[in-house]
Amino acid sequence: MNELRALEQRAAGADDGAFLQDLYRATRQPELALTNWSDEQKDAFVAMQYEAQDHHYRAQYPDAAYDVVIVDGSPAGRISVDRGVDAIALLDICFMPPYRGQGLGTALLRRLQDEAAESGRSLRLHVELGNPAARLYERLGFVVTGEHGLYQEMEWHAVS
Repeated sequence: MNELRALEQRAAGADDGAFLQDLYRATRQPELALTNWSDEQKDAFVAMQYEAQDHHYRAQYPDAAYDVVIVDGSPAGRISVDRGVDAIALLDICFMPPYRGQGLGTALLRRLQDEAAESGRSLRLHVELGNPAARLYERLGFVVTGEHGLYQEMEWHAVS
């Protein structure tokens, strides 16, 4: 990060629904720009896809932490983490466009790496093939451990 910024997390609540849906839309913006859909069609698609993703995560990982990332007092992104016995799984991390590329994701990932190292667990994630975030994960020491359809699994272990 170029400047010192207050970076916090808090559990996502019912009041965060609109922000989280806007954040999801921002992550899908490149795809939406390729369609000739009306704004109403895009809104319906985003709402349906956001709800499906949220339902899937919560059904598959009922004990995970689903947090809003706060930067300098404002909602800036989200991070979802499932803390298992043997591994910590990063389910999702994303930021609104103005907050991207500032080292915020790196800071959150390093916090998770510290937590994993202190508890003797690995840190795992899935990333879509071709996603530029994979380069960040590799720089932070993650290695590819498998491929599943459009996603690759990556894992990090503390160096002993």
